[in-house]
Amino acid sequence: MKDKRNEVLARQLIEYSTKLKKGEVLYLEIKGKETLELGKQIIRLATEIGATPFWYYNDESLIRQWVKSAGDDQFRKQAELHMELMKRADAYIGLRGSDNPFDLSDIPHEQIDKQNNLFYKPVHLEERVKRTRWVVLRYPNNAMAQLAETSQEKFEDFYFEVCCADYAKMSKAQDQLFALMSATDKVHIKAPGTDLKFSIKGIDCVKCDGERNIPDGEVYTAPVRDSINGTITYNTPSLKDGVVFNGISFTFENGKIVKATCAGDNEKLNKILDTDEGARYVGEFAIGVNPFILHPMKDTLFDEKIAGSFHLTPGQSYDEAPNGNDSAIHWDLVLIQRPDYGGGEIWFDDKLIRKDGVFTDEKLERAFSKENLKGAGLE
Repeated sequence: MKDKRNEVLARQLIEYSTKLKKGEVLYLEIKGKETLELGKQIIRLATEIGATPFWYYNDESLIRQWVKSAGDDQFRKQAELHMELMKRADAYIGLRGSDNPFDLSDIPHEQIDKQNNLFYKPVHLEERVKRTRWVVLRYPNNAMAQLAETSQEKFEDFYFEVCCADYAKMSKAQDQLFALMSATDKVHIKAPGTDLKFSIKGIDCVKCDGERNIPDGEVYTAPVRDSINGTITYNTPSLKDGVVFNGISFTFENGKIVKATCAGDNEKLNKILDTDEGARYVGEFAIGVNPFILHPMKDTLFDEKIAGSFHLTPGQSYDEAPNGNDSAIHWDLVLIQRPDYGGGEIWFDDKLIRKDGVFTDEKLERAFSKENLKGAGLE
């Protein structure tokens, strides 16, 4: 169905997120039938400015037919094919709107590991993430609305308000938090089931303001790899490899997850953490600040931006904020600290900087208000 909001969003992806220019190559991945209308707008706009888009269609139902029986050599050959295309690309846009996000739930974990290590890591983590101007986003299909436990119509309105926020203003609003995190050594986090300490000294910080993810709204860094000690209990569900994990809790000793439990399948949880050595260490610490996102919906791109949240991520660190951790996984797990989720505190160098999801600096809190960040063009 044609929706003029798709054109507004497409322009944001082309002009702001990827800054696509005449003569450049765009690698466009379209995942799911309902993303096609937005995909058409992106192809049209990219072509009109003089860029050359390459696109292909994909979703979990297709991936399933491949991953469940492919061998090592086949995964490597698939990676080689995609790598050649990715190396030619100046920018990448990933539209993700699968009809059934659980299509991979019964694939043997060994096959998922091969997909992650032999295909996804070299093509995406090592080539796309490190070299291209890229942005990824979900699309508001009925499957996504079901995960959010709302109607598709209501979800679409929410989605476009979030994705078409004024990210230029958000970038400016993040400056103060960026400076604060950049100057910090010791971090202490408290919440129900959580008492965790670590250092972020000497690790770069990065503003996430619509140039990599849509929606966006976080400032991230990484812990010093062996500095984390204590326990964390996440209070949002996480959908990974077709499985929903609830109540994940980690105990850390000198940076390593030495105990991992959840409210469901502990064996699957620990198999993910045993993917490789780096999977039991943390590659990212980020604070979520998007005021339009308040509740989890089993979608990482949204959940990790929730206002009043933070995420602490087992796995690969980013080159922009490296702590030396290398892994085939990067699993963003979220803890919300607003009062309706049990509250909590974040301390930087023994100073309370956020309590119950609200920054103690009123100027900083106002900068991330809905009124300040509301986008235009959706009327």
